[in-house]
Amino acid sequence: MKQKLTLVLALICFGTAAFSQDSRSPKKNAAFGIHLNAIDFTTPLTFDDKNSPRRFAELKDMDFGLSLSWWKGLTNKIDFAARFNTMLHGYAADRGDFANNREVGLELEPTLNIRPVNDNALIAPFLTAGVGGGYYTGEWGAYIPAGVGIQVNFKSTTYLMLQANYRWSLTTDVLKDHLVYSFGVLQSLGQKKVMAPPPPPVPVVLDRDNDGVPDVNDKCPDVPGTPAMQGCPDTDGDGIADADDKCPTQAGTAKYQGCPVPDSDGDGINDELDKCPNVKGLARYQGCPIPDSDGDGVNDEEDKCPDRQGPASNSGCPEIAKEVIEKISIAARNVFYATGSYTLLSKSYKSLNQVADLMKADQTLRLDIDGHTDNVGSDENNQILSEKRANSVKEYLVKRGVSEDRLKATGYGEEKPVEDNATAAGRAKNRRTEMTVRNF
Repeated sequence: MKQKLTLVLALICFGTAAFSQDSRSPKKNAAFGIHLNAIDFTTPLTFDDKNSPRRFAELKDMDFGLSLSWWKGLTNKIDFAARFNTMLHGYAADRGDFANNREVGLELEPTLNIRPVNDNALIAPFLTAGVGGGYYTGEWGAYIPAGVGIQVNFKSTTYLMLQANYRWSLTTDVLKDHLVYSFGVLQSLGQKKVMAPPPPPVPVVLDRDNDGVPDVNDKCPDVPGTPAMQGCPDTDGDGIADADDKCPTQAGTAKYQGCPVPDSDGDGINDELDKCPNVKGLARYQGCPIPDSDGDGVNDEEDKCPDRQGPASNSGCPEIAKEVIEKISIAARNVFYATGSYTLLSKSYKSLNQVADLMKADQTLRLDIDGHTDNVGSDENNQILSEKRANSVKEYLVKRGVSEDRLKATGYGEEKPVEDNATAAGRAKNRRTEMTVRNF
């Protein structure tokens, strides 16, 4: 126990050493090391055994081992190290399994190493603490290493390391408390970074307004300004000094004496880019209003017939004569097909011929042809039948001289009934063809 207290006191002494080195010192580069170890189980055993005289082990009482290590500076005063140890000792004998044999213990030991001085010091003491574990003749053990060391630095590329650690066993049935003394050499993997020396003090330069422009070069030495303005202010940052700027708080151009380019009509497009500077407009029309090509009061963006005059109620297209709409609606009610078929019956021809004549008389007209069925039969069959019936009407009108691109045929199947399909009368009305005329 006395030895443990001595070690703790040593750690405290090192921990309170002066921290007066240059804090700009760089941290340690990654380095690999090799270490020769002497292992002392005797000293802790005699100090812990009240029935035996206390003594320190001699070299002949110790066992030996080798370690490989990897070091990396975390800061300029703290290093991380990981050691892989091979230790020769009679671990099985300590457990009473058999005696007078040395086995190899394999250990992995990560530690933190803390110095009171920077890594670039020639000689630097340090404290070590960490955790370790290993495999000892068929058993796994763990321990806590803590101790002291001295680092000798050769140009921050090669280091000599002397260390003494006490290891408190966490698995006393596998591994006893012991001391490890170590001598090793570290070799850095890269050149040490040399910190640049601090810059020389800035010479004192007279600058009354503290704007960074010396008074000797400052055209406004008593008013903070910018170097670009030779020390004079430019509040709006437009490159024109406030003294010469007619709009000092609004970024502008020299052409307008520091003021923005004007926007006479207030449409957000400055006069230099506005083709209609006195009338509000839109950017996509270069500042002019949306055009109304046919002069019907509906602008071209909303006018579906921009080249033909018409009221806004009909999207800018001419209104279709009521008698035309009525004739086409009546004709639609007189379109007949063979039962369960999409073949047109001859009694439909007269009505369809009238529709074709109306369409040819006014080339601006468009016609939507919609086919509908009742709910007898499957949804799929009804959909197909309605599409074919609508297309039969379209094909007939095309044969009568109506351009196909003016006709749109659509089948809705049984989706849009106008009467209840529960009655024969209702189903009859649902089996229908509708024709809707439009001019856009």
